[in-house]
Amino acid sequence: MYNTYIARQAILDRNRTTIGYELLFRDSPENKFPEIDQDVASSKLIIQSHLQGDIRAISMGKPAFINFTEKCLVNKYPMMFDKSTIVIELVGHKTPSERLFKIIKFYHEKGYKIALTEYDLDEKWDVLFPYLSIIKVDIEVINPKRLHKVLDRLKDFDVKLAAEKVETNFQVQALAEVGFNYYQGYFYHEPEVIEGQTLAPIKTQMLNLISETFNSPLDYDRISTIISHDVNLTVGLLKMVNNVASSTRVEITSLKQAAAYLGENKLKQFVTILALSKMTTDKTDEVSKQALITAKLMTVLAKESVFKEISDFAFITGLLSAIEVILSMPINEIIKTMPLASPIENALVDHSGLLGELLVLTTRYITGNGDNIHQLIDTYSLDATFIQEEFVAACKWCKELGV
Repeated sequence: MYNTYIARQAILDRNRTTIGYELLFRDSPENKFPEIDQDVASSKLIIQSHLQGDIRAISMGKPAFINFTEKCLVNKYPMMFDKSTIVIELVGHKTPSERLFKIIKFYHEKGYKIALTEYDLDEKWDVLFPYLSIIKVDIEVINPKRLHKVLDRLKDFDVKLAAEKVETNFQVQALAEVGFNYYQGYFYHEPEVIEGQTLAPIKTQMLNLISETFNSPLDYDRISTIISHDVNLTVGLLKMVNNVASSTRVEITSLKQAAAYLGENKLKQFVTILALSKMTTDKTDEVSKQALITAKLMTVLAKESVFKEISDFAFITGLLSAIEVILSMPINEIIKTMPLASPIENALVDHSGLLGELLVLTTRYITGNGDNIHQLIDTYSLDATFIQEEFVAACKWCKELGV
């Protein structure tokens, strides 16, 4: 588990109404951009705000302005977001190459809004005007009075001007006279740091997953098995599915189903972003180990007696059994971010249904917490010796995973 930090700064219109927030990566409570590769920063920001967070909550329901390098654009990272939730900010571009032109045209045709940053007034950028929604101008670098000629070239396009680093009321008045539509800077809103936490996949499982995604076609059985060995990867995958399926209701019952639902392209995006972020750990914690053991034992017990009818849900339920502790969030809130089938949700939230009863029996047996464990075993006509043998086998399996 990592502590995470995102800086959020408002962008306002002439009426001082917030039209969106720029999200900026931070690696500490200190409010400054760290010495880090821009691609890595973008990947970590996506993980923190989207894969394991809620970008709509972070940006207060307004569009989030997110920096994307050309590499991020080529890998189609923006496609992981609903086009209504983000504005693509181009960063790290010195010239509008033919490749960049094609990329921008592609996203424009997909309905994404695009903002050109680091704008230097050069006519070479005019080729992008038909595909831009916003041009951002750093007024500490560019004298706003120099924009009059640019405005003439922009008059045939629906492109708004946004001023960055606005620090005084005098600047606001002068910028409005020039023709700026939006404003961003300390005069309006100093970037505020939002602190959170994100999960870190196990390094060995991450490497296995990267290796597996090089194969074509993808082996979803193999991929789901690798993900099932890491609670962090499981959570990330389920949240990814939830984000992709924002407009429809999907009920996930297994990790193979979740991986197949994403499909090859989005699954590779998911893995690439995780890999590029370099947010991994060498070993898992004890809570996650217990979740793995619970999942394994539940799967075996679900093949016995009355539990057979819910056997398909057993592993994923056990794997998520400790998610409330791992994420330090109420289970009711966590469930909202995962597209799980109703029996799984009910089992995790209030231990109801047959699946919930299996979860209670298994967790109580593993922890030794509960005076009526033997009564539960008898109720479901299970063999206590069999459970003990399978518990030992599950512990051995977890150890052999190297986690």
